[in-house]
Amino acid sequence: MQNMTQPLMPMAKVPGIDKPVSRMVLGSMIINVQEKERSFQLLDDALECGFTTIDTAHGYAGGNSERCIGAWMTARGNRDSVVILTKGGHPNQDRRRITPHDIAADLHDSLARLQTDYVDGYMLHRDDPDQPVDMIVDTLNDHVAAGRIHAIGGSNWTHQRINQANQYARAHGLIPFTLSSPHFSLAEQVNNPWGPGCVGISGPRNKQAREWYAGQDIGIFAYSSLARGFFSGRISSKQPIASIAGIVDDACHKAYCHPDNLERLRRAELLAAQKNRTVAQIAMAYVLNHPLKIFACVGAANRNELESNLEAGILSLDHEERDWLDLQI
Repeated sequence: MQNMTQPLMPMAKVPGIDKPVSRMVLGSMIINVQEKERSFQLLDDALECGFTTIDTAHGYAGGNSERCIGAWMTARGNRDSVVILTKGGHPNQDRRRITPHDIAADLHDSLARLQTDYVDGYMLHRDDPDQPVDMIVDTLNDHVAAGRIHAIGGSNWTHQRINQANQYARAHGLIPFTLSSPHFSLAEQVNNPWGPGCVGISGPRNKQAREWYAGQDIGIFAYSSLARGFFSGRISSKQPIASIAGIVDDACHKAYCHPDNLERLRRAELLAAQKNRTVAQIAMAYVLNHPLKIFACVGAANRNELESNLEAGILSLDHEERDWLDLQI
């Protein structure tokens, strides 16, 4: 149970998921059955802090993320108390894997690892634009009808492809996508952090995507909501870009360490000092105060980071502050 001396986690509804969804979602890339004690403690702390939603994937830690989450839910007997989002259909070095066979194989693997007969939300980890959306929607709906999935969606899918999928679904009386997981943060994803197929909706060039989402009832589960540590406080806006390479990982350096984002960081530093908050809390509040229905995926490593993020959940930023942070004024 959440400590009542802590701020309450903001919650929201997502079509297809019959439980409240925490606006901050625990990312599980560092959850690993090979570090069971540490991982169980982080999961316990997250749930106590109100992070009732966990984001994982078939490929995280070679499947050991899902295995650990499944072992934890079984040990704690708390499956009904958590919202599990997982992803499948990630390409490998040989081929794209958005086919009925691959989707079914990954989903059944995930269910076995998670020790459950359903996932609250299932997203395809990447898109394959060469595959027709009708096949994809039909395949996912078959698993919804079988009770294995409650809500469906796509990670790193463009809004145009989601729109095509949902037009097909509605025309045929099927369940549409109500989940999407692009990158969204105060930083703009200038380059793809992991090669082709990464989709972001931050920054001026993605204004059209955000306008489309504004008219949809879709939960946006924003990955890298702190830009992979760009807003963690580990780096300063005064540092030369070249010197940052040894502090952040390659994906962060490639995607986010660019001049406009350093200016966003500088402004976040100023507003953090003014409000007596951390840079990370300002950047998280930017995401959570956005008018779109955004859920921030948070890669917290310990309880202190969880609680710091929770503080950001109650920090209000007005429209003018958000625009100023995003270089719009």
